[in-house]
Amino acid sequence: MAKVAVLCEKYFQDLELLYPKYRLLEADHKVTLVGIEKVQYTGKHGYPIQADISIDNVSAKEFDAIVIPGGWAPDYLRRNNKVLQLVAEMNKQKKPIAAICHGGWVLASANILKGRTATCFIAIKDDIINAGAKYIDKAVVVDGNLITSRTPDDLPAFMIELLKKLK
Repeated sequence: MAKVAVLCEKYFQDLELLYPKYRLLEADHKVTLVGIEKVQYTGKHGYPIQADISIDNVSAKEFDAIVIPGGWAPDYLRRNNKVLQLVAEMNKQKKPIAAICHGGWVLASANILKGRTATCFIAIKDDIINAGAKYIDKAVVVDGNLITSRTPDDLPAFMIELLKKLK
């Protein structure tokens, strides 16, 4: 059983948070919803979720992987230094980091994309390239410990790759 952090913040893309959460639970992994604060957040489409813990009370050593959903949440997550430190430390430890859609913004702000290959939602393609990554327009791109996808339609491929990394 792996311990997986799923980042959450207001206006997360509902499917990109909930689909990974439930697929991970189905595979008998422990999921912890990590928010900027330990409060209830509402997704872009109105679905509420409750953060299990605040970013202030976690460290990379507690988790085996991290999921960064898209939506508008990454624009808020990337402004928090503790979020960026957590993602950078997970990367340093070579633990799986799975980011979908606008989740790539957090990767860019954590400075972990230079020399990597990644994909993302087309609207942030230039941000990913400017952060030093080679962009590929594909459902899922795996580069070492980094797993990236573009949109909710890519969730099946995204989760197949994350679950492989957790075996």
